[in-house]
Amino acid sequence: MSLNAFVRKPVQPVAPERTPQRKLHPVTRPAVRRKPKLAYALVALGGALAIGAAQIALSLAITQDSFTLASLSSQQRELNLQTHALQEELTGVSSPQVLASNAAGLGMVVAGSPSYLRLSDGAVFGTGAGADWTSTVNPAGVGAVSNSLIVEPPPPPAETEEGTATDQPTQDLPPSITDGLPSPTTH
Repeated sequence: MSLNAFVRKPVQPVAPERTPQRKLHPVTRPAVRRKPKLAYALVALGGALAIGAAQIALSLAITQDSFTLASLSSQQRELNLQTHALQEELTGVSSPQVLASNAAGLGMVVAGSPSYLRLSDGAVFGTGAGADWTSTVNPAGVGAVSNSLIVEPPPPPAETEEGTATDQPTQDLPPSITDGLPSPTTH
């Protein structure tokens, strides 16, 4: 190949590099401050008020819930006491002593020796006689043990001619205080 196919590019002159000048100059007067925008101040104030209102609302809600919780726990305590009292009453009413007394009051007696019936041929084994009218168990007899859970029901109030009850239960109230504190009489 020949050398004449080589193309030369002209050389461009290189310019000297310039260093950028600094834009520093002495301060002759203070810079003018911009006035804050009113919208930004209102947004900040509104945000602070919204946060405060939310905290107050949450505080009130929590306080209300604590009062509700206290009321419900008080009701639960009262219901537990009533349940316990009713359970004791049920235990007293379902005791064998009360059941035997009620059965004797209805005329039921303890049977003597048992009798058995064979189903294949219908034969009766045992005495085959019914119980007599004397019971071998006396629930209120000498050997009976007192039961503190048995509470006798109060007698029904006497009724007048109009059908209303005259004996209303009275409450034992403390003496009224009219002339200062009550005190015992001394000699």
